[in-house]
Amino acid sequence: MTLPLKTSVLYGPVNSRRYGRSLGINLSPCRYKECSFNCVYCHYGLTDKITLNTNGHDDGYTECADVIEQLQDTLESPLEIDLITFSGNGEPTLHPDFPKMVDAVVELRDRYRPGAKTALLSNSTGLYREEVRRSVAEIDLPVFKLDAGTERTFMRINRPAKGVSFESIVEHLANLDGIYVQTVCIDGEPSNTHPDEMIAYYERLQTIQPRGVHLYSTDRPVPSSSISRVDPEWLEDIASQITSETGVPAAAYSNGKKRLGA
Repeated sequence: MTLPLKTSVLYGPVNSRRYGRSLGINLSPCRYKECSFNCVYCHYGLTDKITLNTNGHDDGYTECADVIEQLQDTLESPLEIDLITFSGNGEPTLHPDFPKMVDAVVELRDRYRPGAKTALLSNSTGLYREEVRRSVAEIDLPVFKLDAGTERTFMRINRPAKGVSFESIVEHLANLDGIYVQTVCIDGEPSNTHPDEMIAYYERLQTIQPRGVHLYSTDRPVPSSSISRVDPEWLEDIASQITSETGVPAAAYSNGKKRLGA
């Protein structure tokens, strides 16, 4: 059984495998899953509304003022956090006011918790919006998904909304500085760990030149029974191969192992 959706705007703090105590900000609807991907491995299950354009969907999205009020109350409390993370039930950059949200969160962080960092966990699809691309520079740890080296595997694993272009995603990522790439490695049908696919993936990383690569597999329940988990030793081997082939630092995370510093 997959995990239930987050039912609130703020959640946690959760113990991040990378950064410590992370306070999550869920900018996606709580009553249903809306995302620009319908990934075969998503631990929140299948996507109810697969879309790239949320105009007209505002009824499910929290107003910026409400997010600011809740976050300010939390940051004024004695709650200990290391990180404030845009994440949640779907793709955070789909929120119509995402850039405004970033400005407000950074301002509150600077005022109340200057020692905390901000992070974004994104599937990269919102980068087609210029204002989203500009907002990335304000975030300390921008992490973007790249699960494939070829469009065919991208379509089979991420199953994107109409209008999402794999080549455009790669191009946008290559034009951003200081980003991390996050990849979920899976085996079975579909798989992104076959040798030919890995070669294509290395080539994409060389084009993008991220600050680092974070590797995961399916440590939680998934909606598809045709895929299988990549075990920790295999994941470590893939990380080593990435660094060897591309020169990009890569780290594998599995069952609480490892934390990567900023």
